[in-house]
Amino acid sequence: MEELITRIHALLIAQFGEQVATIESSGLQPALVVDPALLPQVCLLLRDHADTYFDFLSCISAVDDGIEAGTFTVVYHLASIPYNYQLTLKVVVPNDRRLDNLPSVPSVSGVWRTADWHEREAFDLMGVYFEGHPDLRRILLPEDWEGYPLRKDYEEAEMYHGIAIK
Repeated sequence: MEELITRIHALLIAQFGEQVATIESSGLQPALVVDPALLPQVCLLLRDHADTYFDFLSCISAVDDGIEAGTFTVVYHLASIPYNYQLTLKVVVPNDRRLDNLPSVPSVSGVWRTADWHEREAFDLMGVYFEGHPDLRRILLPEDWEGYPLRKDYEEAEMYHGIAIK
């Protein structure tokens, strides 16, 4: 796995420059932490390049890194079915946690169609805004729900439309 991520990192640097990504070795599996501004271009390259061909996006997860950290992390799990490769990408975005200033990441729904609902779920539950998403709206909660229930600072409501929810 280390060899694969090193090769992919070198490929990205050759295409986009040193600022494109860093290798994160801590955790259960290594990941590439990608510059958010370059995320769609990186994903297109990883999907279309003959040496990588990451043709499947299996999951997108949003992580609240905590109030003190002031960041959110969006994690992308990619797979190359023909090559039997797996790769984890991460994007870290700073945010002040105000509900009128959501953490924002470019959408990759134009790269993989599966990103559509994954991004909607991360938006709905964590409040991550995906720039350029064709239909970014709540997918699990009602449209008029207030807040994002998977955030660490979320305060659970006691009532919803006159119905007790606790």
